[in-house]
Amino acid sequence: MTAQQTDTPGTLQLALAQIRVESGRVEANVERALEAIERAAARGADLVALPELFNVGYFAFDLYERRAEPFDGETFTRLRDAAAEHDVAVLAGTIVEDLAETEAVETPADEGLANTAALFDANGDLRLVYRKHHLFGYESAESELLVPGERLETASIGDFTVGVTTCYDLRFPELYRELIDAGADLLLVPSAWPYPRIEHWETLSRARAIENQCYVGTINGSGRFPDADATLLGRSTVYDPWGVTVASSGDDPTLVTADIDPGTVERVREEFPALRDRRL
Repeated sequence: MTAQQTDTPGTLQLALAQIRVESGRVEANVERALEAIERAAARGADLVALPELFNVGYFAFDLYERRAEPFDGETFTRLRDAAAEHDVAVLAGTIVEDLAETEAVETPADEGLANTAALFDANGDLRLVYRKHHLFGYESAESELLVPGERLETASIGDFTVGVTTCYDLRFPELYRELIDAGADLLLVPSAWPYPRIEHWETLSRARAIENQCYVGTINGSGRFPDADATLLGRSTVYDPWGVTVASSGDDPTLVTADIDPGTVERVREEFPALRDRRL
C-alpha cells in the first residue's frame, strides 16, 4: 500500500521493504534487499528500511555463528554501496554481527555475536549503529546466542531525527522514551515478528507512536521457516504521531511507502502536549 504523496517542504518518502526471507539463503535474501532498494529509489524514496536478520533469517539459529559477519563485511558493504549508487538512505537492519572481527565501529563486547542494524545516508556514509538491546528468549535461541547492545543513538536524515530499535524492543517503552528525549521524531523498528501475535505487533507499535507523538515505521519480513514451524506475519506499517495508520501491508512481499512530514510531529506535540506534561 502506498500513502498519498505530497509536495510539502521537508516531507520525506519512507519505504519499508517487506522482502521474502528464506532461512539460510543469504545470497538470495541480500539480492532481494538490493532489488527492493533499487525499486524504492526509482519510485522516489528518500529512506528505505529492511527487516530484522533479512540476510540469514531470524529462525536460522544454527546458522548464526557460521553466517555472522564483521560490521564491514559483505552484506553491509553492499547495502552501503547501494545507498550511494541510488542516492537513497538505507536502514540495513539487521544482520548477525561477529563482534570479535569488527574493527570499524565501537562494539559492546570483545567477542560474541550481535543483532546489528546500520543506517547509511544517501552518500553511503554511516550515520547510526544499533545493536538490539532486548534479546528474545520465548521459544527462541536468540538470547542464548547473542550479546545485547548498549549504544542508543539518533541520526538526522532529511529533516527527521531517526532512532532505531529492533522487534522485541517494542515491548519495552522506556527505550523509546530515551530516543524521544534525544530528539527522535521518526522511530524505525526492523523486525521478524511471527504469527500468531498479530494483536501484539499492531498494538505495541501503535502505542509507541501515540505515547511518543512521533512517526513509527515497523518493517517486518515475509516468509515461512519450516524447521522452526514459524511464519512471519508481514504487516509492515507506518503510524503517524496520533497512532493512525498511514500505510500498511498484508503478509506478502511488498514495498510500503508513505510521505511523512516532520511538521506534523511539531503540530501534534504543540496541540496535545502530553510529552510536556510528563512528571519525571
